[in-house]
Amino acid sequence: MQSTRAPTEAEKSGRWSGRNADKDRLRHEIWQGLEDSGMNIGPVWSRISNWVGADEAAKRLSELEIWKRAKVVKCNPDPPQIPVRLRALYDGKTVLMPVPEFGTGDLPWVLLDPEVLEKDGVQFELAATSVGAVQVGQKLSFEDLPPIDLAVCGCVAVTRAGGRTGKGGGFADLELGLFRDLGKIDTQTPIVTTVHSSMVVDDDRLPVMEHDSLLNWIVTEKEVIETTPTGPQPGGVNWDLLQPDQLEDIWFLKDLKEKILAQKAG
Repeated sequence: MQSTRAPTEAEKSGRWSGRNADKDRLRHEIWQGLEDSGMNIGPVWSRISNWVGADEAAKRLSELEIWKRAKVVKCNPDPPQIPVRLRALYDGKTVLMPVPEFGTGDLPWVLLDPEVLEKDGVQFELAATSVGAVQVGQKLSFEDLPPIDLAVCGCVAVTRAGGRTGKGGGFADLELGLFRDLGKIDTQTPIVTTVHSSMVVDDDRLPVMEHDSLLNWIVTEKEVIETTPTGPQPGGVNWDLLQPDQLEDIWFLKDLKEKILAQKAG
């Protein structure tokens, strides 16, 4: 049963509001629309919200050739992507999942190997949840991750030109920038998302910043969209554009920044 408690204004504004007014307004509109339509599952505000039809979108994604070719799938830890992680495990794929918001001091990544899980008697349905994955998966650093064949991002709003925004914390763009710096993805690695159809908005509604990674594919409960990006993907992390709170709050980031910059300089 869903909670009947009305969200506070602070919750509606979002934990990371204030960084981009246009994106703040759009996220608010999307979250309000999900709540008003009853298409949400569970809480809506200030998160990658779950929605009715997420399992159908995951099924559509699993039918694409980019999915069938992928052996290692990176997937965000949020509820609407549980069906994506579950399908990946049943399809025999290695799943990489970040600890939600990169955790607070343990290694920030979890690797789920379906063969190991099956050998250990771990149900895929448990491992596909974020809590279960952290419990049963192998913990890894960014540097120790294997190369990624398909990157799945959680989104609040997207465009057919490949624009995206998440909940506003900047985790996905930081993550993808670090992947590029560390050679875990390249220009050919598909970046995809599964979203509710109401989250697909007109291109001009969603400003694209220079550090924003672009989606190659969008999959909803109704359709599959191969996007038409108008520009290239960004390179690695632009450290000058990083939010000060990100560098302070993400526990491993200062050390990883030093390693990356030293590697580039050497």
